[in-house]
Amino acid sequence: MSNNSNPWFPISLGLIGIVVGYGVATMNSSTNAVPSAANPSPTANAPTPTPTPAPTPPAGDVIPVDTETDHIRGNPSAKISVIEYSDFECPYCARVHPTIKQILEDYGDDVNWVFRHFPLSFHANAQPGAEASECITELGGNNAFWQFADLAYEQGVGSEKFREYVREIGLSEKAYQDCMESGKYTQLVKGQMAGGAAAGVSGTPGNIIINNETEETRLVSGAQPIENFKSAIDALM
Repeated sequence: MSNNSNPWFPISLGLIGIVVGYGVATMNSSTNAVPSAANPSPTANAPTPTPTPAPTPPAGDVIPVDTETDHIRGNPSAKISVIEYSDFECPYCARVHPTIKQILEDYGDDVNWVFRHFPLSFHANAQPGAEASECITELGGNNAFWQFADLAYEQGVGSEKFREYVREIGLSEKAYQDCMESGKYTQLVKGQMAGGAAAGVSGTPGNIIINNETEETRLVSGAQPIENFKSAIDALM
């Protein structure tokens, strides 16, 4: 039987043409879908993460700032106080010391700094340092306290160091020694530590930001970056 007389012959040719055409088209499509090494397909760049301030929860039961008894640096009438519960032998307290100094410079009269004692038991010079600072305050006033604090964090602690600072500040070494031997400030220091614990402080530096008008608070634990302090301060402004 000839091909021309076979009725299925043209149909078969048509089917073969469709199959071949589909195969060629598929190959071309696959080739176009794969990017060449010389011309890679563009991709979206992942955004660079932006650091965010750590959460600052409210503090617990905070003793209000007392301009008569607290050690205050800056404007006593400031709207915001940074209350630092601290330990003169704590390396992290030494690290945060210049941070809070910078905060006072940046905020001016709107923010002050309040220092309260939180001597840790495993720091041998912490309790003596706290009592030394109180004796120095008795002899030289609030300015003498802050001179001592700066020296202690910048130059170290120890009984000989404390006497050296007394001389550098210009106070009577004998009067200082008599005060230290009396132990008159032991309970005051322990009382401040208990107050810090009630406010939620569990280590040093324990920093509490307080709005002195509304008494709203934020707890900023540890030697955190200045941005974290400012975030808490601005939230209370």
